[in-house]
Amino acid sequence: MQSSFFAIHLSVFSLLGLTGLLWPWTWWLLLLPVLTLLVGLHDMYQPRHTLLRNFPLIGRGRWIMESLRPFVRQYLVESDLDGTPISRMFRSIVYQRAKGVMDSLPYGTRLDTYTEGYEWISHSIAALNIATLDANPRVVIGSAQCKRPYSSSILNISAMSFGALSNNAVLALNKGAKLGGFSHNTGEGAISDYHLQHGGDLVWQIGTGYFGCRKTDGSFDPDSFKKKAGAEQVKMIEIKLSQGAKPGHGGILPAGKNTAEIARIRLVEPHQDVISPSAHSAFSTPVELLEFVEQLRDLSGGKPVGIKLCVGRQSEFIAICKAMIKTAIKPDFITVDGGEGGTGAAPLEYSNSLGMPLRDAIAFVDDCLTGFGIRQEIRIIASGKIFSAFHMMRAMALGADLCNSGRGMMLALGCVQSLVCNTNRCPTGVATQDKRLVRGLDVTDKGNRVARYHKETLRAAVDMASSCGLTNPGLITRSHVFRRVDHQHALRFDQLYPSPKPGSLLTKPYPQQFERYLEEASEDSFIPRQFLCDSC
Repeated sequence: MQSSFFAIHLSVFSLLGLTGLLWPWTWWLLLLPVLTLLVGLHDMYQPRHTLLRNFPLIGRGRWIMESLRPFVRQYLVESDLDGTPISRMFRSIVYQRAKGVMDSLPYGTRLDTYTEGYEWISHSIAALNIATLDANPRVVIGSAQCKRPYSSSILNISAMSFGALSNNAVLALNKGAKLGGFSHNTGEGAISDYHLQHGGDLVWQIGTGYFGCRKTDGSFDPDSFKKKAGAEQVKMIEIKLSQGAKPGHGGILPAGKNTAEIARIRLVEPHQDVISPSAHSAFSTPVELLEFVEQLRDLSGGKPVGIKLCVGRQSEFIAICKAMIKTAIKPDFITVDGGEGGTGAAPLEYSNSLGMPLRDAIAFVDDCLTGFGIRQEIRIIASGKIFSAFHMMRAMALGADLCNSGRGMMLALGCVQSLVCNTNRCPTGVATQDKRLVRGLDVTDKGNRVARYHKETLRAAVDMASSCGLTNPGLITRSHVFRRVDHQHALRFDQLYPSPKPGSLLTKPYPQQFERYLEEASEDSFIPRQFLCDSC
């Protein structure tokens, strides 16, 4: 192949030399073969790629095709049901609702309704008139221990930090939240100036790095927290224990995205990789976690404080529930992030194979709180691939009170799922700090789109509820939703996820499916009892 490479170039040089005698301007054409010759020589002698050493220049076609593959597949090959992590069908519905264009579907469903896993909601003959229902249903978050409860929309912006997102993306999201009357979770990257500019309601997320409220050694700083949490725009505080895309793994902000501005906001050193610790330093046991909840609630002036987690070992969440009973301290809400949750950067093994999926996790958390008799005091927020009204209704049927959407809101901003969030080269200016790319994201237009997507998705949820004979989407139960388990049989969610009786986890005999978890769980440690004994 290398001899052919030289033979071709020798022929080209000879031909151009002859024609150059007739037409002198053709000597300029020598530039192209000279350049390709130099590239080919480099390929032949570089040590890293065998393919290029054996097939100089031509071997580069492999990398060209590899770079084009995602775009060819997304725009020319995949069907409406294809595309990962978000199918074209759901990307399209978000775009249509965000733009305010027709979102109806012609000619019937494209789904195979007899495929295992197909799900549907049962409607009612006694359907209600949607015009008589509240188009913007809300949920009050705040237990008896909360002095300043928050009336929340049932669909809000999930946690995404400034740093992972651009300043224009944060501005547009918060503008949309202000226009639509819903909340905007800051993510663990602290409260930036861009979160505050448009006045949209904020949920301040506190992660393991304590960004925005940390001391120089990285530990929690009560004084800086109190000052920022007291802002009127901050409506709730969320303690992030883990997130679905990388549970048990610290957050990652690449050095290329860690600008001087971001470092100032987060209280870290600029232009360095910022990796959040895997676990909190402010507490180490379930009891201490709840004492931290109480501390933040007091420091914030009585605002709702909750926890966010991706469920891992079931006994650990039960240990938190036991600690609630022991201390009488309860979080005001629990955000349940499914293992299918998204992020800008995570190891493949974490994204694919760690953490309980959302549906199972919501049902488990709801069942635990019910079994311990504390469900009515705590709101559950579902987070993880929430794009449509059906996704919201399904999560609520399993036990959620309201939902958060991250990638749905990004699509509303104009994200095209180019899958380069971790490279700082996002072409739509959403997940990058490159100013040349960020300037293309118009804050006014995209803020309006975010608000419109929220409004139209809520309208669809209320519409579905009315078809079920319900006055509010939050009234849906597990008995309303079916899942096909094989070609001939379908089961209701209350059969697939049977609920325990209220208070049944407080005294023996316990429900059989919880016995082992209750034996393992201790309010004094997240580590299961048998492992504690083994280490003694």
